[in-house]
Amino acid sequence: MLPRLGAAASRVTIALTVNGKPVSADVEARTTILDFLRDRLGLTGIKKGCNEGACGTCTLLIDGQRMNGCLALAVQCDGRDLTTIEGLADGDRLHPVQEAFIRCDAFQCGYCTPGQILSAVACIDEGHAGSEAEVREWMSGNICRCAAYPQITAAVLESTARMER
Repeated sequence: MLPRLGAAASRVTIALTVNGKPVSADVEARTTILDFLRDRLGLTGIKKGCNEGACGTCTLLIDGQRMNGCLALAVQCDGRDLTTIEGLADGDRLHPVQEAFIRCDAFQCGYCTPGQILSAVACIDEGHAGSEAEVREWMSGNICRCAAYPQITAAVLESTARMER
């Protein structure tokens, strides 16, 4: 039987780790992890772009793997470890990818930057940052409307070299 329009959506209790901190919450089963992080936890670094999984603006790491937050339900993240841009730095010390994005001027408006950085971290961790062509291919799911692609590619390659030392 389908629920009536306006009927209360089913609710589920989830427990997950977000940026190293345990979180427990009661959520509607249909809530995306993007909306949960932004609206319930106040983590506004993750941005809502297309809301269809096509732009990569809402990229976050779930158990170290990149995922579009608009495509994952909060209930699917129960028991998992999530990292957003707010959790990437180590206190006041920026992650090497964040530092490289600054050095290489790999952002203009900044809207896509959190998703680009988290995708870059995953790209490097996955071993897909060996050349400009490889970086461009594996970062192609993240759109930059300002067209900072050359700087983004340079930042990924630079941070890869620094992280390998």
